[in-house]
Amino acid sequence: MKEGRTEKREGGKGGRNIEEGKEGRKEVEGRGGKEGRKEGRRKAGGIEGRKARRKKREGRKEKVKGKRKGGRTTEGREAKKEGENTCWGGVARGAWPGVGVARGRPAAKGPAAMRGPAVRLVRLGRASLAESLRAQEAGAAALLRAGAAAAERLVLWEPRGPLYTAGLRGAGGGAAAEAALAGRLRALGAEVARVGRGGRLTFHGPGQLVAYPVLDLRRRRLALRAYVAALERLGRDACRRLGLPAARALPPPRTGVWLGDRKLCAIGVHCGRHITSHGLALNCCTDLTWFDHIVPCGLEGLGVTSLSQELRRHVSVEEATQPFLEVFQEVFNCSLSEEPGLEE
Repeated sequence: MKEGRTEKREGGKGGRNIEEGKEGRKEVEGRGGKEGRKEGRRKAGGIEGRKARRKKREGRKEKVKGKRKGGRTTEGREAKKEGENTCWGGVARGAWPGVGVARGRPAAKGPAAMRGPAVRLVRLGRASLAESLRAQEAGAAALLRAGAAAAERLVLWEPRGPLYTAGLRGAGGGAAAEAALAGRLRALGAEVARVGRGGRLTFHGPGQLVAYPVLDLRRRRLALRAYVAALERLGRDACRRLGLPAARALPPPRTGVWLGDRKLCAIGVHCGRHITSHGLALNCCTDLTWFDHIVPCGLEGLGVTSLSQELRRHVSVEEATQPFLEVFQEVFNCSLSEEPGLEE
């Protein structure tokens, strides 16, 4: 049938008229009997009817492709697959076995594109444990008091002197054994303290970069164990950026960042009312002999290491800080605003 021609077939009561023109087949209610209905179905399934429908579908696809580029079309889905499947909190789905992460914002494609709200960076430099705890407590109190109006914080510090901290699980061995161990460590000239993070006993000292993110996990729609996985990714990627491509995280119950059976970065966190505190400690040029007096994190038979030892050159806290901050912004999809010193 030539394009533009119209053919009408009328039947008895209940039949259909078939019109075919430039826009393909069109059915119009009319009169006709059983034969009219058969003729209508035959025309609808004909070659010209199929061609018209195919042309119409192709036109719709082109229209959708133009309006929703990168959206629900096949091309858009493929484009999304090429990028990182991350949430606002920067954690890929399934990064921690059995933990789902709620939908969030997509990861940034450029240095500042699609970044979430700024996180305040508080640099303490060399500080005491009391000063660092005061800084993170001020940030947590502001988040609890003002909610979404308050900025999250990242407290960075380097321990001023040798320090052993025990988490909620203590050093192990009972109260008497812990008291005896604390006495021996203090005799070495180290400070010993009990803190509110998870985990057991570990060492902090000069040459170590310690980071305390004070974040609102509810605001970020992030599960606690997924947050721990994000910290592991932060430590791992920072080490890789500094020249250790073999740095990796291990399956639970081992946390932190490892090179073989040597721990490079320790992680211990606390979360109360969705607000995080404490965080991670990266050995840059730490005197590792202080670890010989304890079982770090309660893991028997495993060692510790540092960036300087693995790279066979001196790596200062200052050198490691900038790559660390760059990775932090990528993992947690944020920008950083500087806030020097302590707040009252």
